[in-house]
Amino acid sequence: MRLKFTALAFACGLFTATAQDVSSTITQNEVTRIISTLSDDNMQGRASFTPGIEKAAKFIQAEFQRIGLKPLPGEDDYLQTFSVYRITPDEKEAKLNGKKISPENMFAITEKEEVEWKHKGKQKIVTIGENDDFRAVLRELNSSAEDVLVLVHPKHEETFSRYQHYMGRGSVKQQLSSEGGSKVFILTDQLQAKKYKLEVENNIEQLQLTNVGGMIEGKRKDEFVVFSGHYDHIGIQEALDGDSIANGADDDAAGTTAMMLLAEYYKKQPQPERTLLFVAFTAEEMGGFGSRYFSEQLNPDQIVAMFNIEMVGKPSKFGPNSAYLTGFERSNLGPLMQKRLEGTTYSIHPDPYPEQNLFYRSDNATLARLGVPAHTISSVQIDQDKTYHTVHDELSQLNMEHLTNMIRAIALASEGVVNGEDTPTRVDKSQVR
Repeated sequence: MRLKFTALAFACGLFTATAQDVSSTITQNEVTRIISTLSDDNMQGRASFTPGIEKAAKFIQAEFQRIGLKPLPGEDDYLQTFSVYRITPDEKEAKLNGKKISPENMFAITEKEEVEWKHKGKQKIVTIGENDDFRAVLRELNSSAEDVLVLVHPKHEETFSRYQHYMGRGSVKQQLSSEGGSKVFILTDQLQAKKYKLEVENNIEQLQLTNVGGMIEGKRKDEFVVFSGHYDHIGIQEALDGDSIANGADDDAAGTTAMMLLAEYYKKQPQPERTLLFVAFTAEEMGGFGSRYFSEQLNPDQIVAMFNIEMVGKPSKFGPNSAYLTGFERSNLGPLMQKRLEGTTYSIHPDPYPEQNLFYRSDNATLARLGVPAHTISSVQIDQDKTYHTVHDELSQLNMEHLTNMIRAIALASEGVVNGEDTPTRVDKSQVR
């Protein structure tokens, strides 16, 4: 779609990029080629620790090589690899007041390889009675450094089972802590522990995760502007109508595609004033481990802004060629983007779904907590979207014209920050949880 500039906007020099520059580089054919590859069945849903995500990383790496990006600061190549620990429950057994407890009525929250407790140990005993709030007690226990044996009344069986199932899938930690206490939960009608003996064993693996990142060095080498999207998704799921692959086309092959096309666009422009970092984050779906590691490699005070892109493959509630910015009120990056888009068919709006906490649900949150004007650009109507985290999040569900135009809009909206004319205000770290 052709951009429409007002004569006043053009005359005032609000845009150094032109409609022709944007449209000639960011084409619907290229958008389709990249997102089709990332969301193809042979990527197996790009779940962390799978061959599918490794294949996706190699594809993104090859594209960065073709574009001609440099590695990120401090890196030798495009792969920013780091280690995490996966904790998987192995065995558990217990006796309470001489009665054997079924493993289905136990779960543990611990980072230890083995927990072995006997009566008269140092463990605190907590009961969740019939009329107690299970979730409130759990939140309080999570902030405790003590070892705690938790006896849960059978009335809470449904909630207990959900947590037991969740914990049974295991967890991932960036670091293992020897200081935190272990919490062992037992569903029982015995709400006193006169005598107990229990043992919990975990399988702990050290595994690798990989961000894929590249750079265009600017004239101001130590002023960084980040463009990002997460390339992981949730992998293989329970089959629906014979389909078990959650392709993650909108979440977030769309955002990753946008980031890659923006890298190619800016590489074809004159050297930018600020250094541009383009990153495909890993493990967003598991808790943002990729963005967390990335943030630790840089001084956040040198990061001028972060344009994180997530789920931009479907039109927003504001109409064609529109998107919204999460945490719009936390800096003035949104108004700066809006100003750059004046006179075009594109628009950026405040997040219309504050109750969804979207500001905290993507990779921007890590850097925002460090004071960076880090926001996520999205267009998904999250309150109505039926394909989110399902096997139906496929390419056929996306509007390719809209996606292409969203990438063009971000190119124009980010121009002032890239060329050094716009510097957004910082996020107040004390107001970010």
